[in-house]
Amino acid sequence: MRTPEFEEFDPASDCDCPGCALWRRVLPFSRSRTVGHPAVHRVLAVAAASAASAAFGAVAAAPAHAAPHGPARPGVPAGDEPGTPQGGKAPLHGPGRGQTGTPGGLKTSRTTRTEIINRAKKWIDAKVPYSMLAYWSDGYRQDCSGFVSMAWNLPGNEWTGSLDQFGERVTKEKVQPGDILLFHNAKDPQKGSHVVIFGGWTDHTHTYYTVYEQTPPHTRRQGTPYAYWSHSDQYVAYRHKGLAPEPAATKPAGSGGKLITAGGRAAAGVTPYPGAAYFGPGANNRYVAQLGRILVSRGAAAYYATGPGPRWSDADRRATEAFQRAQGWTGAAVDGRPGPRTWALLATGAGRDIAAGAGPSGPPAGIPAYPGRGMFRPGADNAHVARLGRELVKKGFGKYLATGPGSRWGEPDRRAVEAFQRAQGWRGGAANGYPGPETWRRIFS
Repeated sequence: MRTPEFEEFDPASDCDCPGCALWRRVLPFSRSRTVGHPAVHRVLAVAAASAASAAFGAVAAAPAHAAPHGPARPGVPAGDEPGTPQGGKAPLHGPGRGQTGTPGGLKTSRTTRTEIINRAKKWIDAKVPYSMLAYWSDGYRQDCSGFVSMAWNLPGNEWTGSLDQFGERVTKEKVQPGDILLFHNAKDPQKGSHVVIFGGWTDHTHTYYTVYEQTPPHTRRQGTPYAYWSHSDQYVAYRHKGLAPEPAATKPAGSGGKLITAGGRAAAGVTPYPGAAYFGPGANNRYVAQLGRILVSRGAAAYYATGPGPRWSDADRRATEAFQRAQGWTGAAVDGRPGPRTWALLATGAGRDIAAGAGPSGPPAGIPAYPGRGMFRPGADNAHVARLGRELVKKGFGKYLATGPGSRWGEPDRRAVEAFQRAQGWRGGAANGYPGPETWRRIFS
C-alpha cells in the first residue's frame, strides 16, 4: 500500500440554498438523477428521507434537514467533514432478494484485528458509494454504521446508537487497529453522529491516525486528527467483544515464503514476506510503508517523526532493531532489517511489543515533529505557521509571502505550500496547499 496516499474528491456544489444542501446530504448517491436546480426537488428529497427513516425502523426519527457532520470551514479541502446521515438497525439484505436474515442482535462472532482491517479494505478498494438507502453486495448498508457492522462481522446492520453494545470501552492509550471511534448524538442522531475504524497512529505524537470510514463520496482511508475533525471530545473508543488473538505463524521449509499457521495452512489476510531486497537503503515500495505502520502499532511510534512512508529510512531501521531487541534477540539477529522471522511476528501480531519508553525522546535532528493539520486551517495563528513559512523561503518558495513569513495562516501561505507540492510532481488533491505529514517532512528535509 502506497504511503502517503493522496485522494481527490469531487467538489461539492457551490450553492448553499436549503434545497441544494438537503439534496447533497440526504440523497447524495440516488440512482435516479434529476435535471435542473436541486432545490426544485426539495419536496421529493424530504419525503424520501422520511420514508427511509420509517423503512429502517430508526430508534430516533431523522429531522427533515439533516445537519452536516461538522461546521462549515471555508478553504478546507472537500471531503474533510462531510455529512453522514445513517439508517437504523436493520437485517442484512441480499442482492435482488430484498431483506434476508434477522435483525442484528447482541450475538458477536470471533474475529481478529487483521480480519477487521481486511474487510474494511475491501470496501475501500471497491470505492463503495455512500448511501443510507442502498445495500452493498455483502448485505450491509452503505453508511458509516453499516460499514463498521460489516468490518466487525456483525449479524445485522447496526447504527451509532447500538454499536457500543458489541464493544468494550478502551482508552486512547490502548486503542489499536480494528477498534472503533464512536460518537452518537442521542438528542439529534442525524446531527454529527458518526463512527470510524482506527487503523493505527501516523506519528509518535499520537495526534493523527489512519482512519477507515464510510463517508461521502465513498469509503476512504486517510490521516485524521484524533479523535475526529469535529465533536472530537465526544468520540469514544470501543474494542470488539469477540476479538480473537492473531494466529501464531512460522515459516517451515518449502512454504515458499508464505506465513503458515499452527495448523499448517496459510494465514488468512497475512502478507507473505516479500524478500530482503525490499528493505534497506534506497528501497521505496509499499512493503516499507506496511512495515512502518505495523511497527508503529507495536510500540515504535517514537522512532517516526512524520509517520511511516514507502521510502526506507533510518527510522525504519531503528524501529525494526527495537522490535528485534524486544524479542530478546542479540548479536547478528538484531540487524534492523526485517527477515522472514521478524516479518512473521510483525505481520501476525505475535511476539513481544516494544516496551513503552524504549524509543528515542524526539524526532531525528533537523526535522521538527509534524504538529497536525489543525495548525494550518484558515485563521490559525501559531508558531508552526511562521516556522513553515521561514523554511519555504529558504527552499525558494517565498515569492507569495510578500511581507515575510508570519504566524497567521492565510492564502499566501497556502499558495507557497501548493507551489512546493507541485514542485514534487503532485497534482490534483495532492497539491491542495495544506501541509500534511509528507509535505512537512519534505519541506524540512
